Amino acid sequence: MKVLVTGAGGQVGRELVDALGAHEVVACDHAALDTGDRDAVLATVTSEEPDAIAHCAAWTDVDGCESDPDRAYRDNALANRWVMEAARRVGAYVVTLSTDYVFDGDKDGPYDEWDTPSPLSVYGASKLAGEFEIDPSSAVVRTSWVCGRHGSNAVKTILRLARQKGKMRFVTDQRGSPTIVSDLVGALTTFVEERLPGTWHVTNQGALTWYEFARVVLLAAGDDPGRVEPIKTAELDPPRAATRPANSELDNRALRLAGRPLLPHYRDSIERLVRELQDA
Repeated sequence: MKVLVTGAGGQVGRELVDALGAHEVVACDHAALDTGDRDAVLATVTSEEPDAIAHCAAWTDVDGCESDPDRAYRDNALANRWVMEAARRVGAYVVTLSTDYVFDGDKDGPYDEWDTPSPLSVYGASKLAGEFEIDPSSAVVRTSWVCGRHGSNAVKTILRLARQKGKMRFVTDQRGSPTIVSDLVGALTTFVEERLPGTWHVTNQGALTWYEFARVVLLAAGDDPGRVEPIKTAELDPPRAATRPANSELDNRALRLAGRPLLPHYRDSIERLVRELQDA
C-alpha cells in the first residue's frame, strides 16, 4: 500500500512512519504539508494518490487553544475537511486521531464510543468538530494521555523532574487512560491495512490519576514514588487555562465487541517506555 502520513514530525507520526515500514510511506511533517491549507492538501494528495491517509497532524497545545480558538479550529477541524475532501478525490481511506477531551468528565465510569460528547475546552471542541468532517467509511480513533519516545509528554516531564531534588506534585482529581505510542501505532497500522470504519477508542488498558501515573513512572525508573505529593486541580499554580475533564477514562468497547486485540495494560507499556528513554 501507499500511505500518506500527516504530522509525520510529531509524537505519533514519527513512530507511525516506522511502524508502516512494510508499505510505501509518504511522510509529511508540518513544513512539508500544512493540513489547514486546502490547496496544499489537494495538491499533495492528488499528486501522490495514496491508498490511505493517516492524519496525525493537529494542534495539541490544550491551553494554547484557549487563547487562539481560530487556530484550533483551523488546524483541528477545517484541516480534517480538506484531508477528507482530498481523500475522496483519489479514493483513499482516512484514519484520524481524536481525544478524550471531547467528553466533559461527568460520567460515573468509562466513556465508550456511543457516549455523547460534551467538551469543556476549545481544544476538545475543535477536535470534536474535526470528527464531524470524517466520512463514516473512514475512521476516527480517540486516544488519551499519549506518551512516546518523541516530542513532549508526561512521562518525559516526570523523568526530568525526577532528576531534580525534592518533591513533585500531581493531581488526584483527574482520571484517565494512558496510551503509549509504540502500542498505538501498531493499532493504527491495522486500521490502515484493513480500512476499519467508524469511531473507536484505542488506549492502553487500565486507568489511573495523574498522581498515580507519576508514581508508576518513578517506580519504573527505579526512583522513590514517595516523592510524589497529591494535590487537587484547584491547587495548581499557575492554574491551567483549559478545563480538563475529571474523568476521561475511555472504554475500548468497539474493539472488544469486534473481537479485536486490545492494547496491553498501561503498567507494562510505561515500564517499557521508561527503559527506552533511559537507554536513549
